[in-house]
Amino acid sequence: MTTPAFDPKMLEALICPQTRTSLDYDAKAQELISRSANLAFPIRDGIPVLLIDEARTLD
Repeated sequence: MTTPAFDPKMLEALICPQTRTSLDYDAKAQELISRSANLAFPIRDGIPVLLIDEARTLD
């Protein structure tokens, strides 16, 4: 079974839930990056999980 791919076109409609700024897509890590919040939001089964509690802090 293959994992559904994230459609980068979705970035036009998605924003960081904390700062309301744009997100960057990290295809290798399957994460959406909020540079302003210093957070990385996971993408699971092709679906971005934009919950602050689920995000990891960037190094």
